[in-house]
Amino acid sequence: MGRQPLAKVDFMNIYQAEYENKLTTAENAVSRIRNGDTVIHGVTLAEPPALLKAIAERARVDDVHDLKIYSFNPQKHAADTYLAAKVQHNIHAKSWFLGPSARKLAAVGLVQFIPSYLHQVPKFIREDMEVDVCVTTVSPMDKAGYFSFGTANDLTSTAAREAKILILEVNENMPRVFGDSLVHISEVDCVVENHTRLMQLPAPAPKEFDAAIGKAVAGIIKDNAVLQLGIGTLPNAICPYLTEHNDLGIHSELFGPGMKELILNGNITGRTKSLHRHKHVFAVSYGTDDTFEFMNDNPAMESYPADYVMNPCVVAKNDNMVAVNSVIEVDLTGQCNAEHMAGHEFSGTGGQLDFVRGAYAAKNGVSVMTTYATAKNDTISRIVPRLGRDAAVTTPRTDVHYLCTEYGIVNIKNKSVGERAEAIISIAHPDFRDELRREAEKMRLF
Repeated sequence: MGRQPLAKVDFMNIYQAEYENKLTTAENAVSRIRNGDTVIHGVTLAEPPALLKAIAERARVDDVHDLKIYSFNPQKHAADTYLAAKVQHNIHAKSWFLGPSARKLAAVGLVQFIPSYLHQVPKFIREDMEVDVCVTTVSPMDKAGYFSFGTANDLTSTAAREAKILILEVNENMPRVFGDSLVHISEVDCVVENHTRLMQLPAPAPKEFDAAIGKAVAGIIKDNAVLQLGIGTLPNAICPYLTEHNDLGIHSELFGPGMKELILNGNITGRTKSLHRHKHVFAVSYGTDDTFEFMNDNPAMESYPADYVMNPCVVAKNDNMVAVNSVIEVDLTGQCNAEHMAGHEFSGTGGQLDFVRGAYAAKNGVSVMTTYATAKNDTISRIVPRLGRDAAVTTPRTDVHYLCTEYGIVNIKNKSVGERAEAIISIAHPDFRDELRREAEKMRLF
């Protein structure tokens, strides 16, 4: 007797019924937030505008008090809602990274900065925090009942699973991304629909010396390299100079427009990766509509949490890993400050040191720190004798591998203090080299 066919079950109708039962307004969804709750919201492009607006409105009219809201690099929706001055009396804002929307507020104490390595933030959430509510933007539900975290996974997926209450803002413009980037309708408490255009974060416009730096860094990148490109103008300046490279891969905190173009051009294939072969691995993405359309439902795109993507031990499993990041200033010993400027916190450690250490530990791995040689029309050298007393050491001197400015690229690994000082001075602006050499002598580096 033959095997009987399985009865057909319309799972989509089952999940759709659950979806509709949980579908509500933003105002009703956030009514579940209580005084003193800890809230974590989606990162960058996954900031949920309708939900954040509803939370801010409750705080504005004193309907909720003493909220602790955590973020990472808060953007426009955060700035326009719960970071606005009119609601600050009921909000305690904290962030593991500062961007333009939060820097000035942090300087006057209205946003509290939390020093951290990005790969450790999910551990903080799991082990050191009690998360009451997570709110984030996701892609629409698929036929199996799953939403995707889309452009932002790094800490969002962890917060979503640790929170007592999970509220999703569904946006049809959020790309559906694979990897460890899915959450099921059964894990969700409330669903809100808000199909607005995602924030547009294009690649920064190129600056005068980007070509020199881009060419220099591209010159040490070999075929089959796996790329991590950090935040800011300089790391992305490398992409236009990789169009003759073959079989590059991606294992990066950020995925952006430059990488997308290299994939379309056939330079990035992931074909020879030692980890996640053929897959473009990232934690957060940025860009404009064309980037999001490229990512959507693309099986080559895989997103994972920060404690995986940025974990130095995982990064090191990528043979030929190349990490490219930018710094604000570097001193003659090799110490790099990438987060402190003008006496206050400017950004954060983020994943920089995670990738610096992971890349160098990889087989044939390389890490590169980039900076312009000067600031303020050549009046200030970004290469200094010693970092200032208040400056942060984002990457210690012992971890720095290559340094690059528009005046060249140098490898300071396994160099004596004198050799590395000479190398660093050689890529400073010529107008400052004599002074830097005199300071190096006073510091007894020579």
